[in-house]
Amino acid sequence: MGLLDGKSAIVTGSARGIGRATAEILAAEGAQVLINDLDADLAQQAAAEISGETAVFAGDLTKGEAPDRLVQSAIDAFGKIDIIVNNAGYTRDEVIHRMTDEQFQAMLDIHLIVPFKIVRAAAPHLREPAKKEREEGREVFRKIVNVSSTSGTFGNSGQANYSAAKAGVVGLTKTLAKEWGQFKVNVNAVAFGFIETRLTAAKQDQNVMEIGGETVQLGIPEQMRNLAAMLIPLGRPGTPQEAAGGIFMLCSPWSNYIHGQVLHVTGGMFGGMSAT
Repeated sequence: MGLLDGKSAIVTGSARGIGRATAEILAAEGAQVLINDLDADLAQQAAAEISGETAVFAGDLTKGEAPDRLVQSAIDAFGKIDIIVNNAGYTRDEVIHRMTDEQFQAMLDIHLIVPFKIVRAAAPHLREPAKKEREEGREVFRKIVNVSSTSGTFGNSGQANYSAAKAGVVGLTKTLAKEWGQFKVNVNAVAFGFIETRLTAAKQDQNVMEIGGETVQLGIPEQMRNLAAMLIPLGRPGTPQEAAGGIFMLCSPWSNYIHGQVLHVTGGMFGGMSAT
C-alpha cells in the first residue's frame, strides 16, 4: 500500500532532474503520473522507466493552448486529477543592464504564466468534485505544489528575470490557497536552494538546451558552485531526490493542514548566492 494509492498526478518538466525524481517517488507511492517534457523521446523514455502507471504529454507549455491540452491529457488518461506539481522551467541568466526584454519575458512565461494557465485549466476537475464531496459531508484533499526558488524569496545576482518569476509563484500560491482552501485543495510552494541539476551545473558548451530553435546556455559560474560548502550549513548541494522529498511531503496526506506555505528546501541556506 502506498500513501498515494488511487491518486492521479501531473508533474511538469518530469523527464529529468527534480521533476523526474518527483514523478518516481509519486509513482512509487501508488500515484498515476503524467510525464511532461519538451523532448518527446525523453518523456517517453522516462515514462517507460518509471515503475507504475504513467502517461505522456510532450511539448512546450508556453505555446498556445498547451496547458489546456496537458490537463485534458491527464483527464483522458486517468479520469481525474488529484495532484499538480508545477515544476517545468529553466534559467536565462544575465545582469539587469544587459538583459533583453525577451530574456525577461521568457522566464515569466515558463515559471509563472504556465502554472497559472495549468491551474486555471484544471479548476473544474478540482473544484467540482469537491463541491459534491462537501454536500456529502466528506473531506477529500487535493494538492497543488508550485516550484519556486530562494532566488524568488531572497533575490539572486544575474537572475532578475528568474527571481521575479519565482517571486510571482509565491504570490500565485498564496492567493490560490485563499481561493481554493474551501474546496480542500492544499496549495503550497517549495523554494529550492542549491540542488544538483543541469541548471546549477558548471557553465560549459555541452550544458545547453534548445528552446524554440534557440540554444540556451545553462549552469552557473564555477566560483559560485565553489561557494556552496561555505553558504550551506549541511556543507553540500542537495540531490534531486532530496528536493523531490519536499514536494512529496506536500503531496501526501501528511500535509492536509499545511496550506498557503513556502517550504524552503536549502540544506539550511537562507539567502541567495551572489558573485562579483
